[in-house]
Amino acid sequence: MKNSFLNNSKNLFATLIVLVAVNWLGSIYFSRFDLTQDKRFTLSQTTLNIIKTVDKPLIIDVFLEGNYPPEFKRLQTETKQLLEEFSAYNSNIIVGFTNPIEDESTQVETMQEFYKNGMQPLSITVEDKGKQSQEVVFPWAIANFEQQTTKVALLKNFMGASTDQKVESSVQHLEFAFAEAIQKITVPKAKKIAIIKGNGELLDPYLFDFVNGIRESYFIGQFTLDSVSSQPQKTAKELREFDLAIIAKPTQDFSEQEKQVLDQYIINGGKTLWMLDAVKADMDSLYNENGAMYSFAQTLNLNDFFFKYGIRMNPLLIKDEIATPIKLASGNLGSETQYETYMWKYAPFVYPSTNHPIVKNIEGVKFDFTSPIELLENKEITKTPLLQTSEYSKTVATPAQITLDEIGEEAVPDEYKNGGKFNVAVLLEGPFTSVYKNRILPFKTSDFKEKGVLNKMIIISDGDVIKNQINKGQPLELGYDKWTNSLFGNKEFLNNCVNYLLDDNGLINIRSKEVKLALLDKQKIHTDYTSIQLFLVGLPLIVLLLFGLVFNYNRKRKYARKTNI
Repeated sequence: MKNSFLNNSKNLFATLIVLVAVNWLGSIYFSRFDLTQDKRFTLSQTTLNIIKTVDKPLIIDVFLEGNYPPEFKRLQTETKQLLEEFSAYNSNIIVGFTNPIEDESTQVETMQEFYKNGMQPLSITVEDKGKQSQEVVFPWAIANFEQQTTKVALLKNFMGASTDQKVESSVQHLEFAFAEAIQKITVPKAKKIAIIKGNGELLDPYLFDFVNGIRESYFIGQFTLDSVSSQPQKTAKELREFDLAIIAKPTQDFSEQEKQVLDQYIINGGKTLWMLDAVKADMDSLYNENGAMYSFAQTLNLNDFFFKYGIRMNPLLIKDEIATPIKLASGNLGSETQYETYMWKYAPFVYPSTNHPIVKNIEGVKFDFTSPIELLENKEITKTPLLQTSEYSKTVATPAQITLDEIGEEAVPDEYKNGGKFNVAVLLEGPFTSVYKNRILPFKTSDFKEKGVLNKMIIISDGDVIKNQINKGQPLELGYDKWTNSLFGNKEFLNNCVNYLLDDNGLINIRSKEVKLALLDKQKIHTDYTSIQLFLVGLPLIVLLLFGLVFNYNRKRKYARKTNI
């Protein structure tokens, strides 16, 4: 008895020493192990670098708490697990989950406040013990750091997608969404963006939502090229103070001096985002008594500019069977005008077909009167198509008459035998060569360069892709169509373009992360309900019965031997 007591005491003492040592080592060396196949809980190095910079309390309030159906429970769980990882690496990140409308007495005021801040709720159906009820969900979070605040959308809304598909896409987006939000409010703004003016570009009200969105992360300023004619060298020098130049739907030709300023801006490392119309056509011109207009080629004197970089914007219009809707008056009912929805083939609904970080996991983008971008031979420049029309698209030569009567056209399969898939957004990367190499310069300058550093630019063959609608004098959200109440992915696409062009720490690359949720096949469950039920309920009972029989058999044999002895 004494020896047994001593041995047990020694074992207990050794165990205590091991536990103390393990805890002491754990307080010094931090490590977490991710055993999932897709490494969903392994944060990217970029995210870790952003988290490490948080040196003061950062509070994240997640409004995703409540009694939700399984799909939203998964989103809730994945969000909690991700933010737990954030907190584990930096204790300054404090996370809380709340139900903003738990107090019934303040529900109306709370919902109005959320609407005011652009955080729209969702109404979902919840089943509990055979009863159905409606619940309001706020799939949003707010990050607060000192005096800075930003909102985070947790649920991505894809038109036509099931709830499971939306949740899976949203989970893949979570790490990027929170990392970007933390960077916005903790890292001071440094990059500067110039909105180019002077060549008939879009007016400010039509750029409001886009500019207002990127203003959180970048300094924004208008830059007019008018002074090029009188002070070209000064204008060129001032433009180089900006990191990105955005050219949104110019309608007037660029002069050679203006082109040289932009050319040298690019050669010296300035990023550019071009949204151009190769054909002059717009919806406003269609809404007349005849419901018709003529479309014309529009070169903007930029053909040689882009030819040097390895692309050509062809003066053709694309008609796509995968299109976006428009509403037209179809008659009157009493004193009220009746409207019907039609698919407008000159407004393609373009879904991403690549896994590039700019377009991965985004909603389809709405285009209006877009043209194909042809990729030319240029070994120095890497050309990456970002968006392409569907295989059921074709081109229309210009000049051409366009009428609203075309909404009634029937699709002819032979017209799409070439496969469509026209480039409408292209990323160019590499060392650009000056358009004015071996040419007479429009104006003399002592710092002219023929060859540039590694650089990037994006060309989109539609100036309206950045244009938000106006309702009663107020700008609407970019991508929202007030006539059909549809929301497209234009805003996210353009934000990603800007982030990619100006991203020095690789934040945008987090979007490449793949996360696969183990979702149940509801159709298969419904079809094979009986067999699945028998398998899940009957198999455990059979295994338990066999175990009991084997156990009793062995027990009888064992005690039968002892009895015989």
